[in-house]
Amino acid sequence: MTDLGTRTEPALRRAAPALLGYAAVRALGLLTLALWSAARDKNAYTLLTARWDALWYTRVAELGYGYEVRLPNGDVHSNLAFFPLLPWLERLLHATTPLSFADAGFVVALLASLAAAWGVFAVTEHVYGSRAGVCAVLLWAVLPVGIVQSMAYSESLFTALAAWSLYAVLTGRWVTAGLLASLAGLTRPVGLAVVAAVWVTGIAAFLRDRRDRDLSGSPRAGSVVRNRDAAGEHPARGPVRRVLGMALAPLGAAAYVLWVGHRTGKGPLGYLDVQAGWRNGFDGGYAFARFVADKFTSFPSALAGAGLIVGVGLVVWLYVVGVRQGQPLPLLVYSGVVTALALCASSYFGSKPRLLMPAFPLLLPLALALARARTRRSAVIVALIATASALYGAFWLNGSGPP
Repeated sequence: MTDLGTRTEPALRRAAPALLGYAAVRALGLLTLALWSAARDKNAYTLLTARWDALWYTRVAELGYGYEVRLPNGDVHSNLAFFPLLPWLERLLHATTPLSFADAGFVVALLASLAAAWGVFAVTEHVYGSRAGVCAVLLWAVLPVGIVQSMAYSESLFTALAAWSLYAVLTGRWVTAGLLASLAGLTRPVGLAVVAAVWVTGIAAFLRDRRDRDLSGSPRAGSVVRNRDAAGEHPARGPVRRVLGMALAPLGAAAYVLWVGHRTGKGPLGYLDVQAGWRNGFDGGYAFARFVADKFTSFPSALAGAGLIVGVGLVVWLYVVGVRQGQPLPLLVYSGVVTALALCASSYFGSKPRLLMPAFPLLLPLALALARARTRRSAVIVALIATASALYGAFWLNGSGPP
């Protein structure tokens, strides 16, 4: 425990500016939401904890699985679509504290959002330095859909687990990476992105080991090993830990999907049937492309269609810039899979910005640019975007549709 504290305290001190900045941005968003909601005779806390997906999670926490809603068109919305880690944590807090299930979800979201911010900082600091780390956290906080980070949703919890799993991969802690990836797989279906990052990076490491063995007789062998050490790879931990981490990574998602298949009596593909009941699936982006194209049937909606095209173009551009800047392989794999799953899902088009929120490596090119600017200029930019984000978040949550 003493050794853990010795390692954690300096890391927390380095992350403190990022966490304080993150807390300030989130406080601004919550205050704006409270004022906006009060002006519309709505309860801000209810918007954060007892609407849309938050209701489904708290119902799972309170009553377990088995609840479903049959719509007039024949669709069946089953709570089996919601992965169990967040409801488990809500149930645990409810059982050990006076908190209601909804209150527990809000507390989990707040704590998880701080853990996520710290994870984003840790990953970015490891790759690009502490100044870029602070900027990455602030950019993640001021996303237009950043208010979701304070909702009783699973995005903050998932991002925390994903970020720290990626950090463990980058620093050669394979067993930790696998355990966190497994927990991410119990949080959201997109946990597959974390598993992919662990597996692809692990396979690449094995290939690099083989190359190094082939070069062991050459004069350059010593420099190869030193370069690996400098990159954060820890060969002394051995391939056994790497294999163990890779084996652990998919267990969470696999366990839940297989359990759903058993419960529904439809085998390993039962979870896909559950998602189909929500009109959700993976069609390569066809439905989303058609949704965007339909926006151009009239002038007012054409502006929204153009905005969607620009947004998708920006996401793709940021990914390409990340590749050109030499982002580490696990970050590229993770953000690539998250982006593909978000953009190529066949339903819930209005939720795509929220589904993209965990793909924080996409923000690293912008974080680098912000880190290179003068401090005063960066502060003004972040303050302006934070204000706009707070206003948009309040407007968004006071609307009729789910985020």
